[in-house]
Amino acid sequence: MKRRIFLTGLAAAGTVIGAGRAIAHPPKTLPDYNLPEEMLPRIVPVVAGLAPYEIHIDPNQFALYWTLPGDMAMRYVVGVGRPGLYEAGEFYIGAKKEWPSWTPTPDMIQRDPEAYAKFADGQQGGLNNPLGARALYLFTPERGDTFLRIHGTNDPSTLARRVSNGCARLVNDQMVDLYDRVPLNTRVVLYPPQG
Repeated sequence: MKRRIFLTGLAAAGTVIGAGRAIAHPPKTLPDYNLPEEMLPRIVPVVAGLAPYEIHIDPNQFALYWTLPGDMAMRYVVGVGRPGLYEAGEFYIGAKKEWPSWTPTPDMIQRDPEAYAKFADGQQGGLNNPLGARALYLFTPERGDTFLRIHGTNDPSTLARRVSNGCARLVNDQMVDLYDRVPLNTRVVLYPPQG
């Protein structure tokens, strides 16, 4: 992520509608993903009344909003879950992990054994790990860990698309920025997709 933050007063910029082990030697620096300006984080206005310091994900805009005081938010471009795997609802951050390991869920292995069975025992954290540099783990009071994550990725081509097994992803440097802002127990709202 370029270290610039763009201020905009344009509502068209986007508004909100309505267990791992660390790697032994994490990379010292993250790649520069050279994203176009419109995919960089920016401060935008949001609908009035959203509480500050929450995460709101609008899958229709491929946008994650970290709400701020004064009806503003930091907007990040994300990839979201594929149709049938995206889960709308209200969650909270139940765990945070740096360079998390990853293990596919049994459902993922059953859906695509060729892609996921080889990782049934897990994959150590690192840039090429599907959870990337950081992960925020989504929980509910009823279910505990939902196995949904907000996480990093080393593949910017997966942004602004419905690509994942239900999670939301940001490029790693933007994920590190978000991770540093978000405390445990933060409220997270995933809005339903349209159409």
